[in-house]
Amino acid sequence: MRVAGNATGMDIDQIVSDLMDAERQPLNKMEQDKTKIEWERDAYRDVNKQFLELDNLALDMKLDRTYQSKEASATGSAVTAEASSSAGEGRYNVEVTQLASAAYNISETKLSADRDEKLDPDDDIGNQFAEWADGGSFTITTSEGEHEFTFESDDSLNDVLKDISGAGVGVRAFYDGSADKVMMERSETGNRMDGDEMAFTGDGATFLTDTLGLNNERGGADAAFNYGDSDFEITSHENNYSVNGVDFTFSEVGSSTVNVTNNVDGAVEKITDFVDKYNEIIEGLGDKLSERKNRDYDPLTEEQKEAMEDDEIEKWEEEAKKGLLQGDSVISGALSQMRGSWYNKVENDGAFNHLSQIGIETSSNYRDRGKLEVDEDKLREALTEDADSVKQLFSNNGEGESTGIVRQIEDTISNTRQSIERKAGKDTSLNQSFTLGRELVNLDDRMLKFQDRLTQIEDRYWSEFGAMEKAIQDMNSQSSYIQQNFGGGMM
Repeated sequence: MRVAGNATGMDIDQIVSDLMDAERQPLNKMEQDKTKIEWERDAYRDVNKQFLELDNLALDMKLDRTYQSKEASATGSAVTAEASSSAGEGRYNVEVTQLASAAYNISETKLSADRDEKLDPDDDIGNQFAEWADGGSFTITTSEGEHEFTFESDDSLNDVLKDISGAGVGVRAFYDGSADKVMMERSETGNRMDGDEMAFTGDGATFLTDTLGLNNERGGADAAFNYGDSDFEITSHENNYSVNGVDFTFSEVGSSTVNVTNNVDGAVEKITDFVDKYNEIIEGLGDKLSERKNRDYDPLTEEQKEAMEDDEIEKWEEEAKKGLLQGDSVISGALSQMRGSWYNKVENDGAFNHLSQIGIETSSNYRDRGKLEVDEDKLREALTEDADSVKQLFSNNGEGESTGIVRQIEDTISNTRQSIERKAGKDTSLNQSFTLGRELVNLDDRMLKFQDRLTQIEDRYWSEFGAMEKAIQDMNSQSSYIQQNFGGGMM
């Protein structure tokens, strides 16, 4: 039982609180240690995210299209074109003689022409078309397959058309009220079947041909174009076609000339993007490795934060987080290995075996910590002269001295990220699976046990002060009794 200091006049609450503040100091220290471990864990994970960004860019550095990307430009409006990395450079003359079209079928006459009232597509078929009072069935066949449709007298025309559109045979069907006609069309262009692109069969096929007037299919034509020589005609079901790595799209009947050239500027941009990301990472990590710890700033406890403004907390923690990765051997080792990769010669059968030959060299300023500088003019010349050799320099899939620079860097990134994950895990990792996580688990366990101990200590303090209060209260009662009796005897 907790009692106030009525007998002693002492502020027992404040005394116990002060005593517990002193007892709680080890717990506060553990809370600060936990925060610091969490900061360290997050700092390592941020490093891994940066390495992952560089690793993703490295994927592009291994692709042919990065170094041998092509650019296509077309004169006239008949054709547009895109060139893949495999496209041959040069001029392509294309004459489009016919565009691909989709087959369609429209009611020959208005469906309400012989009616007293206009057709209601949402009313029962039996009410709208007396000859189909018992329903019916028909089959539609396209290049995508065939499907049998059955309708009842209480189905509406819109119900039937909706079923046709959703049957998966590549047909769209609808009734237009203003035209008062049904339209049925293929979702794909081209002449894909012998005969009609939408063939109607079955006992109820006359519902489509006679009742709805869908008996005059049009369209369904292939695109046709002359490539180079007018005698070399090519057809396509669609308004696009690929020749020699060039994708042509046909817009109208007419002629166009397509020029395909090597897109050197695109290759320069991708290479410099990779170098820029590398420079950004080594600069940022270099700063973290050399950043000194500020030992005057420990992590704040929750109690300390309650007494501070948000901006004060932010500034304090900025100082407290300094030096979390100071001198880390795994990160410094990774940076050293990556710098070494840029200096290495790459043995290959191309014209270039060292980065300096294509305009990429290490900065002469030692303060740049090995950042790279790119001479874009020299790089452009190298790509123009032998783009494949530039690719081999970066991504040659060999062994030892034949390993491309990017592949060497990828190996370093992979090993480093694995080491960091063993120490700091990743967002989806369980604490027990990595070193810092296990430290957090152990610390949580210690904090929980210490909290139980604090509870016992606080109960003991209250018990002791309660006993003291009771003893003094008893003494005061005895003293009062004696004074009363002594006072009575003197009378």
